[in-house]
Amino acid sequence: MGNLGTVNMNQNSPANSADSADSNPRTPLLGHAASHAATVIGLAAIVLWGFMAGLVRLVSESFGATLGSALIYTVGGVLLLIVRRPKPISQAPRKYLIIGGVMFVAYEASISLSIGLATTNAQSVEVSLVNYLWPTLLVLMTAAVSRKHGAVVKAIPGAVVATVGVAMAVGGENLNVQEAIANIAGNPLPYVLALAGAFIWSIYASVTPSISNGYDGTTIFFCCVAVVLWIIHFVSGDGLPATAPGIGGYMALMACALSIAGGYACWGYGMLHGSTETLAIGSYATPIFSTASSTLLLGVALGMPFWIGVALVVIGSLINVWFSRRS
Repeated sequence: MGNLGTVNMNQNSPANSADSADSNPRTPLLGHAASHAATVIGLAAIVLWGFMAGLVRLVSESFGATLGSALIYTVGGVLLLIVRRPKPISQAPRKYLIIGGVMFVAYEASISLSIGLATTNAQSVEVSLVNYLWPTLLVLMTAAVSRKHGAVVKAIPGAVVATVGVAMAVGGENLNVQEAIANIAGNPLPYVLALAGAFIWSIYASVTPSISNGYDGTTIFFCCVAVVLWIIHFVSGDGLPATAPGIGGYMALMACALSIAGGYACWGYGMLHGSTETLAIGSYATPIFSTASSTLLLGVALGMPFWIGVALVVIGSLINVWFSRRS
């Protein structure tokens, strides 16, 4: 995280970039990439986000759902203001601030509400699966905005295989299609919100790099989410936890804030300065890391469906990489 500014300072000037582009033609996987380092930083977000689900659960157990979420984003916002202080807001394109800010806050609100409205553990898993459609949607949208002939059609096979893998890895042996259909019919709102969130995030990730003019508003958007979550907490009337959280709760809060805020900082930098195609394909690993870390943090064993799902995600990603190189 501390090296983000250093990487930015080492970017080539436009003239130098043009020269190096002539001498080293870009491969299809690089997309609009200005820096391999930026792409690696963006991929680091996938690892950081992988710890989010388990840590959020631990924080919620200590502080409560609404207060815990508000504290996570408040601490994360402070950390981002220290490490990733944004440029003056006057330098940001107005379209980017409005469109990007609204989508960022809407995504976070929709995901938080969808999880909160799930009435059973089974519904929580199913809602998570719906939310994890965003990597697939991002791959398809990235292919669409690339303007390469047949890119979307070529991205579909890998997307289907990887999505089935995500469903197996996250749902595991507990995933029951008939039960899921009944749950959706009985309580559709959390599923609708999770699907809306998946669409919103995939659109945000694929559209904002082209309208930002290089301005990174992640810190500003993150702080806006914190404000919204505090409003939700006070309106909900949840108040303070019945018992004071122990040191473990505060450690989980700090770790969760680092995981989420660091992930968004890395992802925002990578999407603006790295390869959107590579990051889109790499995003398939997000639910895999999330499921694996949650089982470790919460003490749950990983079954065979998880490993089969991991294999399918890898195969689907490789299919996307293969088609991308042949474009």
